Amino acid sequence: MTATGTAFEVAVHAEATLGEGPTWDPATGRLLWLDILNSRVHTYDPATGRRTLRRTDQHVGAAKPRAGGGLVLNLRDGIGLLDPDDTFRWLHREPVPGRRGNDAAVAPDGSLWAGTMRYDEAPGGGTLTRFTGDGTAETVLDDVTVSNGTGWSPDGTLMYYADTPTRRIDVFDVTADGRVAGRRPLAVIEDGAGFPDGLCVDADGCVWTALWDGGAVRRYTPAGDLDRVIPLPVPRVTACAFGGPDLTDLYVTTARVGLPAPHPLAGSLLVVPGAGRGVAQPAFAG
Repeated sequence: MTATGTAFEVAVHAEATLGEGPTWDPATGRLLWLDILNSRVHTYDPATGRRTLRRTDQHVGAAKPRAGGGLVLNLRDGIGLLDPDDTFRWLHREPVPGRRGNDAAVAPDGSLWAGTMRYDEAPGGGTLTRFTGDGTAETVLDDVTVSNGTGWSPDGTLMYYADTPTRRIDVFDVTADGRVAGRRPLAVIEDGAGFPDGLCVDADGCVWTALWDGGAVRRYTPAGDLDRVIPLPVPRVTACAFGGPDLTDLYVTTARVGLPAPHPLAGSLLVVPGAGRGVAQPAFAG
């Protein structure tokens, strides 16, 4: 196992309450990221430094590119679509009092796997649901507490997933129809090292996970061995994703929510240049 010290840079100095969901959009050459509790979708162009901000009407847990342009959003009350002209419409609206959308990811087949959680983080109050472009919803997991990182192996045969309070990163086999089976632990985060939050998978099939209250990003091999740790000064590290033209830079979101004396970089978007090799992520087919 190797550690890389403090080999990070500040991409965007910000004070996001709950920064989350970094996603590289190859069509625009920009990184999408969120401030969930302030209902904001940010973009950042590393080539020019240009940034944009869009406010949503509800708390937004994820924003992913769509195949035809625009975004798909995992909102408090369901899944929404932003068209390229900024028109909003619901794909699937299912409000549940006390619950909101959280992390989400697009599968190799173009479906959206969207998680939910209760605001009070009540055990079993969340779900993981698969959405297709026509709005069909299929519940994958219905006993989730804080649905977080979801990602697929480069060959699409495995899916990784974190229900944060379990301290586990789990792995599933992907079946021929794109569903999952055979859930089992890939790795368990030891006591005192934080909780697995958002994750991504690199070109070597290794799983990178952000550690909430752990102040680090870790990489695990497909066998579940810890082989790299990137320590960060911000305790609440929320998610990570590869971006940049060659998908070699690891972008990391952070949060300041619940911290009585946040670190000056809490809530900022960080980047570790040349951290590895990412895999191009599919757009939502809807």
